[in-house]
Amino acid sequence: MKSSEPELGRSELSNNSNPDGKSAALTLEQIQNFEGKYPKQLWYLFTVEMWERFCFYGMRGILTIFMVDQLALHAKEANLKYGAIQAFVYAFTFLGGIFADKILGFKKSLTFGAIMMIVGNLLIAIAPHDLFYIGITLSVVGTGFFKPNISSMVGYLYKDGDVRKEAGFSMFYSGINVGAFFGGAICVWLGKGYSWSYAFLAAGAVMVLGLITFTLTKKHLGPIGDSPLLDLAPGKRKLRELYVYIIALLTIPLIYIMIQDTQYTDLFMYIIGPAALFYFFYQLFKTTTKEARKKLIAALILILLSIVFFAFFEQAGGSLALFANENLRTSLAFFHIDPNIVNNGANALFVILFSPLLGLLWVWLNKKKIEPNTVVKFGISFLLLGGSFFILYGTRLFADESGQTSLNIFASAYFVMTLAELCLSPIGLSMITSLSPKHLSGMMMGLWFLASAYGQYLAGIIGAGISNPNEHASLMEKLLSYTGGYQQLAIYAVIVGIIVLIVSPIIRKLMQEVK
Repeated sequence: MKSSEPELGRSELSNNSNPDGKSAALTLEQIQNFEGKYPKQLWYLFTVEMWERFCFYGMRGILTIFMVDQLALHAKEANLKYGAIQAFVYAFTFLGGIFADKILGFKKSLTFGAIMMIVGNLLIAIAPHDLFYIGITLSVVGTGFFKPNISSMVGYLYKDGDVRKEAGFSMFYSGINVGAFFGGAICVWLGKGYSWSYAFLAAGAVMVLGLITFTLTKKHLGPIGDSPLLDLAPGKRKLRELYVYIIALLTIPLIYIMIQDTQYTDLFMYIIGPAALFYFFYQLFKTTTKEARKKLIAALILILLSIVFFAFFEQAGGSLALFANENLRTSLAFFHIDPNIVNNGANALFVILFSPLLGLLWVWLNKKKIEPNTVVKFGISFLLLGGSFFILYGTRLFADESGQTSLNIFASAYFVMTLAELCLSPIGLSMITSLSPKHLSGMMMGLWFLASAYGQYLAGIIGAGISNPNEHASLMEKLLSYTGGYQQLAIYAVIVGIIVLIVSPIIRKLMQEVK
């Protein structure tokens, strides 16, 4: 396919200006005409995202444990609240993506999000029991403004049709998981071993590092991420930006209420999904070319598939965290370790080790013209995901009389689960940017993360369903309840994988030249 320069939306495509009207250090063409496998800007962006992932996965790994051990919630209620929190995190990325597309630009959106995340974590660190919900609410809003925009900026580093883009996203995905690995391990270690305040303080401190890193390196992005409203007079542009910040702050009490009462979360999820689809189809019908509409439909199908994937995969922060907290022995290979550190860090470690190799494998297969297309990779990911849950089901075969089982088998399940993730998540990020018109990339990236919100929401419901409702259940009863649920997830994942492989030619046709 002939490469074409991305349409960054009116003034955002300006090669020689930024929001301050000064000369940009780099033009878009200079950024995209890089030599080698990866542009230098990729390293700056994944360093920033690395710190955000430390914060996010550090918090994710301790949420259910903290709510059960410190807030005295039942496992079922903790799973539901975990699902609600994570759902709002990803749902807000949809709004954050739209605000960035239409008003703020990626750079200002990211900066505002980072500040909100820092304040949220520091509030929890000050008073974990009293300020937990308000701090979590601020973090939700902050992540919504931060997360979709940095991924979108990675997509702009490449011209359309550049075969190096997928490898770039895989490397980006690997690099940011360094933060996820250390965040997952360190926050669990600090929270369970020393102080919950220290755990949340660590999450806030690394976001300060991320914000500083972005502030110092954003000049290397040239026009990427600038405001789309550079045509407007500065006063009008700043007024619209102020409206965005006010709207974001007004959502805080609403999210606070809905997290505390998950019945309101249900109502929100019933509304936001249809509203997002309505907006998607509105933009779809405004799209002038038949080819672009087909690509958007293909992107929507992949997004809907990702909901199912993440509903299963995101048991990691909910039911698997509680399973690890009580039902796993502490022996891993030749040493002893807290099982929750393994639960919260194994996935990220395996991503670090295998994501670059898999990315290079895709490039090599592409050169040989035998690389499986994206839809087939999605099908493979579901089959691998089913395999990982069959392994988790098999942990019951290694349990002792007390109801505790092998941490080694548990870790091996995470290895297979990580391979499943690597066949879908980084490739999905790359594919959304390839299938989307550039002026809608923020919205589509937000829609991708909104799908993750529904996955997280369903993950909480699933986790609550497989938790033993008896507060006085023995460890063996809990083991059988959890592993029985994982067996059902395994069967469903395999069925979905087979269906995706069967219909892959139809979806592939909609994608046209995008592979």
